[in-house]
Amino acid sequence: MCGIVGAASARNISPILIEGLKRLEYRGYDSCGIAVYRDGRLQRARSVSRVAELEREVAESGLEGLTGIAHTRWATHGAPAVRNAHPHFSREQSAPRIALVHNGIIENHDTLRGELQARGYTFESQTDTEVIAHLIDFHYDGDLLAAVQTAVKQLRGAYAIAVICHDEPHRVVGARAGSPLIVGVGHGENFVASDAMAIAGITDQIVYLEEGDVVDLQPSGVWILNAEGRALKSEERPVQTVRAHSSAVELGPYRHYMQKEIFEQPRAISDTLQGVEQVSASLFGERAEHTLKDIDRVLILACGTSYYSGLTAKYWLEAIAKIPCSVEVASEYRYRESVPNPRTLVVTITQSGETADTLAALRHAKSLGMTHSLTICNVATSAMVRECELAYITRAGVEIGVASTKAFTTQLVALFLLTLSLAKLRGHLSETEERTQLNALRHLPKALQSVLALEPQVIAWAESFARKENALFLGRGLHYPIALEGALKLKEISYIHAEAYPAGELKHGPLALVTEAMPVVTIAPNDALIEKLKSNLQEVRARGGELFVFADADTHISRGEGVHVIRMPEHYGVLSPILHVVPLQLLAYHTATARGTDVDKPRNLAKSVTVE
Repeated sequence: MCGIVGAASARNISPILIEGLKRLEYRGYDSCGIAVYRDGRLQRARSVSRVAELEREVAESGLEGLTGIAHTRWATHGAPAVRNAHPHFSREQSAPRIALVHNGIIENHDTLRGELQARGYTFESQTDTEVIAHLIDFHYDGDLLAAVQTAVKQLRGAYAIAVICHDEPHRVVGARAGSPLIVGVGHGENFVASDAMAIAGITDQIVYLEEGDVVDLQPSGVWILNAEGRALKSEERPVQTVRAHSSAVELGPYRHYMQKEIFEQPRAISDTLQGVEQVSASLFGERAEHTLKDIDRVLILACGTSYYSGLTAKYWLEAIAKIPCSVEVASEYRYRESVPNPRTLVVTITQSGETADTLAALRHAKSLGMTHSLTICNVATSAMVRECELAYITRAGVEIGVASTKAFTTQLVALFLLTLSLAKLRGHLSETEERTQLNALRHLPKALQSVLALEPQVIAWAESFARKENALFLGRGLHYPIALEGALKLKEISYIHAEAYPAGELKHGPLALVTEAMPVVTIAPNDALIEKLKSNLQEVRARGGELFVFADADTHISRGEGVHVIRMPEHYGVLSPILHVVPLQLLAYHTATARGTDVDKPRNLAKSVTVE
């Protein structure tokens, strides 16, 4: 969600800024723009098309400069329109003094807007961002850093900003609170960005800014001040080598990134299991054994797809580790009264590690006295990893497609390892069972390859699904969260309305929706609930519903009129959800391609949700 790139250099930085925006496209956006200092004034280009269109406009206008900022915007305040696109200017638009880009939401923007209008400022946009530009201009008295420091003290909400000034053309000032911002250190040039991927290939020397930091970038150096205005020493914000390889965003032989990432899952799981020789609390950090022995329940906080991985883990944790577990939607958790338990392990699940709702939920849980925390995250340098006591870093690699695939399955692997570790500590995992489960985990990549080989059969189903506007997904037990995930995938990239239910709930309402026009996707593993599930399938057929069943080979569910069956290669016991979700991903992907939607960048959605 929203991307920032800025640079202070001795060379023309327009191509670098544009390339940075291309690298950030995966985060989701509906407008984009760039501003540079050129020919004695600030100039900009903005577009509500893709970055490629902005690049063409920049090339045609000859927009070049040594200092500049650029942005991809996902609309919050104000519709996707050029006047609302970043960068925003302050003062006369023909001779602006301040240019600014912003990620986040300013909650007190209405109050600040009124105060600034009373001081003579005119607003061109509907955004909360323009308020910050005018506010910095109001406080400007020859020192951009001082003006930004003063202005941000008046802001309430979340922000990451990058600012340039007509009067100091060699300088970019950035600040962050609640939204991520990093600094890239180069040779004779320095950068600021919302994501290290934006400057991959330019520099791998990265500084991660902390909450409340303000940074002053010039070609000759970088100076960072904390929220109190104290200049920080280099060891307080150390430079880290971060190799965000640009090759990770190359499509290769695939049509879309989502397809590529579906097929990368065997490798991603193998990488996530790298170094796991035995079940041990130490997999989660040096203090993990002490912490995990001190807890008697688990609270999982997550959003979207990560929330569904948490729901799956609840079944594992309670059945295998025998520990009570609750799973909360992070965006709801901190807005209700709950009953805290200081012996709770708070587990956050997030692909980016910057999800605003999940970070806020974690902080709320800590404020209630639940200080034991662990994150399952794909980004080792993220805010979530820094704020949690323990961590397991999945190694899914960069995920470009908005609809999460390999991040989800690697989260499940990490959560299963957590389950086994807790079970072992609590005396519920024998040596024999430990070896059995580790062997099953190690076999997962090979098993997934067999599942991916089902793609041609899934494509045939997708042709039928592409003509539908509604679908139901059914699962029982461990596979109910997988049904939820399958429905989410279908709706977010194909725009088909899809809902998921525990199959036993059909007769309590959803059965009213079933007709011959309603496809019903069913996950049918050969587990203890298979006979119950077969009865549920009969309820659908009796109402004329058309069944699409992903069934284990030995479930004895046969094809027939209105019953389509794809047989899974093998039954995988408690790890079955990791296999069964993959054909659901393929179904959503191929249905979306058949409908001609923008698979990797579905409308209205963003990859990294860094605002509430």
